[in-house]
Amino acid sequence: MNSIGENCNDLKSRYDACFNAWFSEKFLKGHTDDSVCKPLFLSYQKCVQEALTLHKIDVIDLKTNHINGTEFDKPTKSNEDNSSKKEAES
Repeated sequence: MNSIGENCNDLKSRYDACFNAWFSEKFLKGHTDDSVCKPLFLSYQKCVQEALTLHKIDVIDLKTNHINGTEFDKPTKSNEDNSSKKEAES
C-alpha cells in the first residue's frame, strides 16, 4: 500500500522494513524497545503530515472525527445507564 504522499513511499518502505524486522527479530523474543525505528518513523510521519497539508486534509479534523471517533460513536450517559440496568437484571 502506498503512502498518501507519493514522495513518502520510500520512507514508508524503509520504515515498514525496519518495523517488520524489529517485530519478528526483537519484539516476539521479548525485547520491546522499539527505538531502533523511531528516526525513520518520525521522518515518515513528518512527510505524511506535509502531504496531508498539501492535499488540504485537516489533521485535527481527521484525528477528532475519524481516529478518535465522532460524538455519535461514543457511549452516552443514558446508554451506560441502560447497560448497568441490564447487567443488574441478569
